[in-house]
Amino acid sequence: MVDDYRRIDRRTFAIGLMAALAACNKSQKSEAAMPGMHTAPRPTLPAPSPVATSFWNAWRTHFLAPEGRVVDTGNGDISHSEGQSYGLLLAYQAGERDTFTRIAEWTEANLARRDMALYGWRWEPAARAMTDTNNATDGDIVIAWALALAGERWNEPRWTERAREVRAAIRKHCVITRYNRQLLIPGLQGFVEDAGVTLNPSYFVWPALDQFAKTDGMATWGRVIRDSEDLLRLSRFGRHDLPCDWIRVTGTRSVAPAPDKPPRFGYDAIRVALWGAQGNRTDLTAPVASYWRSCLAQHRPIPAWIDVVSGQEADYALSNGGAAIAGRLLGTAYPTQLSNDYFAASQQMLAQV
Repeated sequence: MVDDYRRIDRRTFAIGLMAALAACNKSQKSEAAMPGMHTAPRPTLPAPSPVATSFWNAWRTHFLAPEGRVVDTGNGDISHSEGQSYGLLLAYQAGERDTFTRIAEWTEANLARRDMALYGWRWEPAARAMTDTNNATDGDIVIAWALALAGERWNEPRWTERAREVRAAIRKHCVITRYNRQLLIPGLQGFVEDAGVTLNPSYFVWPALDQFAKTDGMATWGRVIRDSEDLLRLSRFGRHDLPCDWIRVTGTRSVAPAPDKPPRFGYDAIRVALWGAQGNRTDLTAPVASYWRSCLAQHRPIPAWIDVVSGQEADYALSNGGAAIAGRLLGTAYPTQLSNDYFAASQQMLAQV
């Protein structure tokens, strides 16, 4: 399908799509927010609209294999923990227990590590096997989040217990104490050195971390959340004060773009806006919103990335996925067709959750 930026009414579209994804949601009692957590009331949703239903059906048709494998069509048809985590979350939101079960079972059979309750990052169809056992912490976080939600909704103890195991493994193996902070590292290997720690701000999945804290207690997750929020406030670079895809932490308040990666607010960091909007972190997303609004005020497309050091911008616009995230953050138009690229289409879907 060809990307399309035709304008439609944002509120009607967003409510309709959320309804389609949450069609089978059972009502839950409201709970008081714990200190340090950000919560939002769950809306009463109308019947799904045709465009909302078509989005979910298209995503499932194009990117979900019958056995429950989410296919990254833009990356050699591999599968990875990120994709499986998104599939679980979207299937949960759609209220499709059978779909959720297939995705969960494939994930456990093909990506679950045997030495700890985390998941290997990559599975390749040519090898028919997991080919990178290093984890991706954001994928693990969203898997644990989705399993906990599904376990509660469908009264499935095995999912609730597996979510607990994954949360505990993340807390034990993917949170380190350095520079008087608790740092959520992107993976088990390759990010911690004597000279500094490399982090990815888009791995701070606020709604999931808030759910972890609600379940396990702020004593377990509160410091991780607070330190991650503070690091993101320190990760404001260039004249637009934007985060970048990867940062290097070298001291309690010493944060800079990672020296071995392009210093861009780009394909990773755009999820800072996604998770910030979902997790009600308005202060953390304010610089992104300001930059994007400035682009629109100049009547020019929002670029796909900007170098936060030089100010150089991409000569092409955000994908439909990025445009959907911008629509969520700014209250502007959503793209009206689902992208045919896995990553962009998944961003479009997640922007409506």
